Amino acid sequence: MNFVAWGGYTRLSAMRILGTIFAGLFGLVFGSFLNVCLSRWPEGESVVKPRSRCRACGRTLTWWENVPVVSWLALRGRCRICGAWIGARYVVVELAVGGGWGIACSRFFVHISDLPKFQNAAIVAALGSAIFSFILVGLAVLDAEHLWLPDLITYPAILLGLVYAATYEELAWHFDTPARPLRELLSRLLAALLAAALVLLIRWLYWLIRRKEGLGLGDVKLMAMLAAWLGLPGALLALFIGVVIGAGMGVTMLLMPKRNDEAWATRKLPLGTFLCIGGIVSSLWGQQIIATYLRWAGF
Repeated sequence: MNFVAWGGYTRLSAMRILGTIFAGLFGLVFGSFLNVCLSRWPEGESVVKPRSRCRACGRTLTWWENVPVVSWLALRGRCRICGAWIGARYVVVELAVGGGWGIACSRFFVHISDLPKFQNAAIVAALGSAIFSFILVGLAVLDAEHLWLPDLITYPAILLGLVYAATYEELAWHFDTPARPLRELLSRLLAALLAAALVLLIRWLYWLIRRKEGLGLGDVKLMAMLAAWLGLPGALLALFIGVVIGAGMGVTMLLMPKRNDEAWATRKLPLGTFLCIGGIVSSLWGQQIIATYLRWAGF
């Protein structure tokens, strides 16, 4: 595959830049749709109709009030008519999905080679990364706002992760070794079971010590999903990152001025949200983080 140089840039470099931009913009649009789902689904509303509206005054939004990120910034995060606060969640979700899809596309162009099978593997890796980040952003918000990790998402996502792992194993270039998609499928399935068992163990130990539930079963299924997509090392890294973030949030809450209401004192932290953040970090930079740690530890 020959690429023409344009003033120091190859055609592939130009394609990578343009592809990343378009993928990011496409991700912003899907992030906007995800916001609709996150606002309506927990309320039992249709995600298809009616058109987007202000949640406070019920006014149907015009087309220019629905432009991802730009409209929120232009309106300064408030409804144009009633002045109700829209919430930063909308722009954060759009940027997170757009950024994740842009990174996935950029990495696709980095891993393109002349080998047709490896090009197919790069496409699968890019699509998998985009889908995985989309799922994690949605679950992170649902758990943060509703302490809810629905089975309707986690169970299919576990299956999808297993299929993705086996497909990538089949298409990836293995030099002089044959592809073993079935072995990879069984390996990821075992990783999912071990990750779920670990969280179940932590859940049981917490109940044994405190005599009350500390972790929900949704977190167990989420860890299984992370292991199906990332493998056991990647899932454990996501768990470590999530626990560190959760501990930081807990310490911050303890240092804040105390309030007398019981609701504040018994407030639950959304571990699922922190695990999703850890999963996104692990999916993007997990291999580098683990390799750096192993070198530092002398392995």
